[in-house]
Amino acid sequence: MDPQDRFSVLIVAFRSRDTVPECLAALARQTRPADEVWVLENGSPQGERLVSSDMPDDLPGLRFVESDTNLGFAGGNNHLARDAQGDWLVLLNPDAFASVDWLERLEAATRTYRDVGLFGCTQTAAGHAGVLDGTGDVYHLAGLAYRSGYGRSEEHRPPTGEVFGPCGAMTLIRRELFERLGGFDESFFCYNEDVDLAFRARAIGERAIQLSEPDVAHLGYASSGRRSEFATYHGVRNRAWVFMKNMPGWALWVLAPLHIGLTVLMWLSAYRFGLGSVFARAIRDAWADRERVWKQRREIQAKRVVAVWPFLRMMAWNPIRLLTRASHIRPLKPRE
Repeated sequence: MDPQDRFSVLIVAFRSRDTVPECLAALARQTRPADEVWVLENGSPQGERLVSSDMPDDLPGLRFVESDTNLGFAGGNNHLARDAQGDWLVLLNPDAFASVDWLERLEAATRTYRDVGLFGCTQTAAGHAGVLDGTGDVYHLAGLAYRSGYGRSEEHRPPTGEVFGPCGAMTLIRRELFERLGGFDESFFCYNEDVDLAFRARAIGERAIQLSEPDVAHLGYASSGRRSEFATYHGVRNRAWVFMKNMPGWALWVLAPLHIGLTVLMWLSAYRFGLGSVFARAIRDAWADRERVWKQRREIQAKRVVAVWPFLRMMAWNPIRLLTRASHIRPLKPRE
């Protein structure tokens, strides 16, 4: 038997006092305990901050860290990863509540798929029996990413298979791979940083597996709100950066008109919710930072080992999938 790998659970908490206790209680009940659990108080406003006395006494390996400023999801996880000692990093949202055999099943998956360094698992909608919250991130050919399965019924739970990338609410990544990728791009702050990480991993030949089981029950949008100005701004800006940085080779230029056209349509739609000016500001700021993003693109493309056509086949092409948030899971095949 190989020596047992160590698993470090990383939780970045912002305005999460109401959900962290349940999140940690679920970790305390695991059939396979985590080797470490890191909780970062990520600059929440006074009166909403976690403090050391909020941490339970019955969770071995628990480590509590505080930041006076909000580092974002990307910076917060990078901060914790630098000190974590695990062979695997388990990124878990503070509003995600793991099933009792969650970590045991994740560990089993790493032994079954030994050449894979990136995993996700099914997210169910906390408080809504029989409803899914996510079945992996899908990247559409048009340059739009979405969390598949959101709001769909349990009958749409897909089997285990290859997905473009795992949702950041629960991502299992081999530490060596995370470090090789340089972690999350902290300029994203939050939103789409998980898609960007998966894109860069896929470019260097890594696969991502979405596990049908185990589950985490996820509240979703507990900290920022789904259609807030904050979520809109970061989602729009970061979506443009993902496309500019990562769309491989000639596909960037061929697909740019489609991506721009859909972006304009979404911009017009944003006015229905009073968010048109926020959308415009996000596009302006994304373009204003193009020199930095273009430099990142050159570095990413220089390391890419996957040809353009195989890369495009990892993405969803059918527009119906995009409109319905359908999963896009490919059957597992041996590496060629």
